[in-house]
Amino acid sequence: MRTLERELINEAMEKSSSIEHPVLDLIKKRRSVRAFSSEPIEADKINSLFEATRWAPSSSNEQPWVYIYATRNQSELWDKLFEPLNDSNKVWVKDAPLLILSLARKTFSVYGSMNEHAMYDLGGANSFLSLQAVEFGMQVRQMAGFNSGKVVQNLNIPDTYEVGVYIAVGYPGDPSNLPDKLKQREIAPRERFLQQEFVMNRTF
Repeated sequence: MRTLERELINEAMEKSSSIEHPVLDLIKKRRSVRAFSSEPIEADKINSLFEATRWAPSSSNEQPWVYIYATRNQSELWDKLFEPLNDSNKVWVKDAPLLILSLARKTFSVYGSMNEHAMYDLGGANSFLSLQAVEFGMQVRQMAGFNSGKVVQNLNIPDTYEVGVYIAVGYPGDPSNLPDKLKQREIAPRERFLQQEFVMNRTF
């Protein structure tokens, strides 16, 4: 779909910055930030982030997700993860203390057949990780802006895995440290489509 078409559809759909119905506090507090503090993340909290993914639901309990991560002090691995990012992401990811690449195993380990829901399951596991981060006072931003071929090359990823998204994690930082074009976007209210735009109690 062309950009103009997307913009016209978005303009026609009603949005709101307020939470219309009760939800968990973790969901209320979650934001997709770009401004990160340089404060390191404790090792036990990193373990808890990935522990949260262990308990995400998956097709046939396959748990097809795989994560490769690096902290800022692991410079060699960090650089391999960081290099494939688009420049527009590098400008703020450089300040995040934790960078994660998410992957999905393409086939079922038991059946050997293609797991058509592997990426769906990976998304669910990433959501669990994100909410666990909020519980610790951290925030997460997931990214699709990167060179997939470079990711595969840098990290020697076998073709049995599909590249998902990058995840930057850290404690919230000062938005004023961001480039000017990102500052306002960082502090702007979150907007979401109202339920009436995507929930149907009827057929199409």
